Amino acid sequence: MAGNNFGEVFRVTTWGESHGPAVGAVIDGAIPGIEISAADIQKELDRRRPGQNTVSTPREESDTVEILSGVFEGKTTGTPISLLIRNSDQHPADYDKLRDTPRPGHADFGYTEKYGIRDHRGGGRSSGRETAGRVAAGAVAKKILTEFGIDVVCHVTKIGSVWADTNVLSQLSFDEIKENIEKNPVRCADLNAAALMEKEVEEAKAAGDSVGGIVEGLIRGVPAGLGEPVFDKLDADLAKAIMSIGAVKGFEIGDGFAAAEFTGSVFNDAFEIKDGKIQTTTNHAGGILGGISTGNVIRFRAAIKPTPSVSISQKTVNSAEMKETEISISGRHDPVIAPRFVPVGEATAAIVVLDHLMRNQALHLSIQK
Repeated sequence: MAGNNFGEVFRVTTWGESHGPAVGAVIDGAIPGIEISAADIQKELDRRRPGQNTVSTPREESDTVEILSGVFEGKTTGTPISLLIRNSDQHPADYDKLRDTPRPGHADFGYTEKYGIRDHRGGGRSSGRETAGRVAAGAVAKKILTEFGIDVVCHVTKIGSVWADTNVLSQLSFDEIKENIEKNPVRCADLNAAALMEKEVEEAKAAGDSVGGIVEGLIRGVPAGLGEPVFDKLDADLAKAIMSIGAVKGFEIGDGFAAAEFTGSVFNDAFEIKDGKIQTTTNHAGGILGGISTGNVIRFRAAIKPTPSVSISQKTVNSAEMKETEISISGRHDPVIAPRFVPVGEATAAIVVLDHLMRNQALHLSIQK
């Protein structure tokens, strides 16, 4: 199976299935000499971990990370870092009846058509459990980025019909957003909207249904000049990486689709000189122009679909008997994915930015030579 790795210089491969013995990641290209510990990685995995509250799946996984290689005496060695996260709370029997019955909204049908075989236990490789590996790898990327003054945060701006108040968000600093999202289970920086979002999730859960959402990502401290034209543009790689997360169905940079409503004279980010530096007066482009970072905060949004596993009866087929049937999905599932997407989105964005930062460093070294 191809397509399990990402990056050119800082390269990440994730592996494992939802109900297999373990999931994990291998990182190749990490800068040597960076202080990193299992506790640093565990902090991020705990943010993603299932079973934290009523708006996440009740599956109980400790998600305890084991560092198998690439770290010696608390520092990266520059050799591949192998990270292992064992699965401990598997209930594969919950999925036995789904062996020949593709679940609506899942990747079951596509995997069977492509490979002729699939792991039906919780979706196998297509399960959201894959993201544990990328969060572990992203924790390493985030730690390295802090050495360069770069920070990433994602926060929920919409769940179901409830939007965060843009006026409230605009008054919050980057650090205040990071602080607020850990104060509520839906990870919304607007605390009043968070309460309404939580109510909407609980209502959907009680009805045996689920809801979708929108998550915004902010990356500060990125220097101008990151990005590789034409096909490896920074925003193109961000889009690919974020869209590789299973629940994502939409992506935009800066003002995104709203740009279609502007005139050029309004949308363009005018340049000015402030404190001896060139910068823009606005940031409609979201910190990236021509695929290259401008030095502004990079801003993106991802649309997260409702959890496809719902207990409400849905139409499907039995592929072995070639008969139409109905299905009601049991087991343990998130009534909303967006809050748990937050650490996943941060990790994924960090991997992309670090890879481009390291590519840029290599370019500048070659120019100096």
